Amino acid sequence: MSTAVAERFAAQLAQAHAAVPTALPGPAFCALAEQVLALLFPERATRPLASADAIAATFYQLQADLTELLALMPELPAAPAELASTLFSQLPLLREALLRDAAATLAADPAAQGMAEVISSYPGFYATAMHRLAHALHLRGVPRLPRMLSEYAHRQTGIDIHPGARIGTAFCIDHGTGIVIGETAQIGAHVQIYQGVTLGALSVTKNQQGLKRHPTIEDHVVIYANATILGGSTVIGTRSIIGGNVWLTESVPSHSRVYHRAQLHMARQDDPAGELMFVI
Repeated sequence: MSTAVAERFAAQLAQAHAAVPTALPGPAFCALAEQVLALLFPERATRPLASADAIAATFYQLQADLTELLALMPELPAAPAELASTLFSQLPLLREALLRDAAATLAADPAAQGMAEVISSYPGFYATAMHRLAHALHLRGVPRLPRMLSEYAHRQTGIDIHPGARIGTAFCIDHGTGIVIGETAQIGAHVQIYQGVTLGALSVTKNQQGLKRHPTIEDHVVIYANATILGGSTVIGTRSIIGGNVWLTESVPSHSRVYHRAQLHMARQDDPAGELMFVI
């Protein structure tokens, strides 16, 4: 690269850097979210706190830390201290909701050895916890940080939940890798989802922004691995079971059973001309 070209390129980059708004405190905010989870669930803490006084002091310190981080954000919908206070006042309700999520996972998974194991090590519980934090920020109009938190959880678990998705109580993610839940998805109570499930949109165009593009899953639904359910008008009725690898773009009524039927052709090893057919 010649000197003249390098200088022009540097000038272009300088303009791009100058046009970028103040850098967001994404890494610090994600670290703070981890600390909040450790406060709410000592199973996730490196060292559980020894007394109520220590817990109270940590609570107020984390609230002050959040206030400082929010103060770095442009275009907040309210004062940083007000937002931080509102969010921390909801931590008791958040903990109750997450305990119901953990209990639902424990009840559904025969491999789970107890609540402590679910809370400390299950990626589905972790992704749900981060989502509930991100969703609380999203509801209050905090820009960009909710998505940063959801993408942080996505990198940690392989579970991609948009902070705008509405998820009911007693939510259970089993295994979880590859799950995608879109922005306008609505999930009821006592729903169980396995790995590879997509709750997505039928098409993705910018003019659909603000419209309901993702499905509604009603209460007590089970969706097995790698099922794909698409469309803002698609509703999965209560107490339905959606089998693995199913592709759905239209609604099904309550108490439905939807399964994928595949044919597997196998040649006999001792007779290549022969063929066995299995219908699954």
